[in-house]
Amino acid sequence: MLGNINLNLLRSLHVLLEECHVSKAAQRLHITQSAVSRQLAQLRELCGDPLLVRDGNKLVPTNRALLLKDKLDDLLSEFDHLLDDKPFEPKDWKGEWVLSSSDYVAQYILPDIVAEIAQHAPQINLAYRLWQPSYLEALNEMGIHLASTMLPKKPDNVSSLKLGEDFSVCLMRSSHPLAKQKTISLDNIVAFPHIKVTGGGDKDTHADVILKQLGYKRRVSLQVPFFSSACNVLSQGDHLMIVPEHIAVNLARHFELTYHSLPFDTESHKYWLMWHPKYDNDSAHKWAREKACKAMLRSSYNISMI
Repeated sequence: MLGNINLNLLRSLHVLLEECHVSKAAQRLHITQSAVSRQLAQLRELCGDPLLVRDGNKLVPTNRALLLKDKLDDLLSEFDHLLDDKPFEPKDWKGEWVLSSSDYVAQYILPDIVAEIAQHAPQINLAYRLWQPSYLEALNEMGIHLASTMLPKKPDNVSSLKLGEDFSVCLMRSSHPLAKQKTISLDNIVAFPHIKVTGGGDKDTHADVILKQLGYKRRVSLQVPFFSSACNVLSQGDHLMIVPEHIAVNLARHFELTYHSLPFDTESHKYWLMWHPKYDNDSAHKWAREKACKAMLRSSYNISMI
C-alpha cells in the first residue's frame, strides 16, 4: 500500500491532526488551503475514514485518526533522524526548551537545572512556565517540553517518570509555641491561623478533607502564590503551613523554620516528571530531561525515591 501513497501525505496528515484546522495546517505546510483540502480528501479515501469531522465551528479527529496520530508521531520522529548519523552534541544544540512546574521548583531547583544545562548546552534558550493543572492535557499545544507536578497516580496520555513520594507535615517558625513539643494535636493544628500557597500543584487540600472528617476545620488566614512570601510571613508570626515534607526540609535550610508530623494520616504526594510521547526517543530531549531529573532528585533528597 505504501507504494501507492505519496509520503508527503503522511506529513500533511500529521499536521492536520495536530491543528484540526485546514487553514492553520496550510500555513504550517506552506501550501494553499485548497491544496490541503484536496490532500484531506485523498487521505479520507485511502484510510476509508473521515479522519476529521465538523463539530460546530471546529474539526475533531475520529478514533481512527487518533490511532493514526500516535503511530505518525513515532514514524515521523524516526524519519526526522533517518539521515542523522551524527551523535547528539549538547554544545551544538540551539532553540528553546520550555519547562513547567511550581514556584517552589522555580525558586529552589530551577537554578541547578539552568546551571547544568547551560554549562553543556550554552546555545539553548530556557523558558519556565508556572504549572497549571489544565496543562496536563495540552503539553504539546502549550509548547511545554518537560513538566513536573504532584499527581495521585501515573498520568494518562503522556510519558512520565515517577521521582518519588512523601507526606504532608506542619511547618512553623523555629520559635513557634508548638516548636518545642514532641508532637502536635488536632487542637494544636486548628488553634493557629494557616498560610496556603496557591501556585503550582495542590499541596494541602487533602489535609482539609481529613480534618473535616475528624470534625475540625483550620482557618486559612493568608493565601499567596509564592513560597518566598509565605515563608517570610511564617518566620515572623505564629502561622502554620501544611506542605510536603521534602519542601519543609529544604525551606528549613533557608529560613528559621521547623516542622512536625501531622496528627493524622494523609495520602502520599507522588511526584512526576512528564513529557509528550513524541520526545521519547529525541536525543536532545532525553539528555535535557536526564539533567533536570538529576537536579530535582538532588534537591529533594528526603523524598522516598523510586
